Amino acid sequence: MKVLETKRLILRNFYEKDVYDFYQFAKNHNVTNSAGWKPHNSIEESERLINRFIEDDNVWAIVWKENNKVIGCITFKDDIKRLVNDAKMIGYSLCEEYWGKGIMTEAVNQVLEYAFQEMCVVSVAAYHFYFNQRSKRVLDKCGFVFESKLRCSYEMYNGEILDEYCYSILREEYLLKHLLK
Repeated sequence: MKVLETKRLILRNFYEKDVYDFYQFAKNHNVTNSAGWKPHNSIEESERLINRFIEDDNVWAIVWKENNKVIGCITFKDDIKRLVNDAKMIGYSLCEEYWGKGIMTEAVNQVLEYAFQEMCVVSVAAYHFYFNQRSKRVLDKCGFVFESKLRCSYEMYNGEILDEYCYSILREEYLLKHLLK
């Protein structure tokens, strides 16, 4: 994936050397539960996932420029819930100590700029669970529009079935919003 940069962040591919940083937030239940995945029990588990990220090439590591530490990740891939070419979906996780600093909003906005201005995608969707109000705020700040609640649409690692709240932003909406600035 292309390297993206903001004032405080670098979004880049994962490297094997990122495993320790990744494990630090991937073992945190507050982080992983919000994203719908199981907390990692070992650094080896994080290593396997990073290797998959490297192979699939659809996940950015979020690097905090100040200390060059991987503090989160953003998945950007085809939207499996839409049968439209060039429809993408985004998902993200952030180390808990960096919550509430506008970091994810900054990262998502940079991905949207890349998606709509360079890749010319049609739409970008995102989903969150009812209890993840932080994610909802990121989507609101980034201009996503609430579409619907998808009932019983996601099975958690522990077998619990959850509803997902679906948001999207269309290319025209993004461009209009940024032309008016």
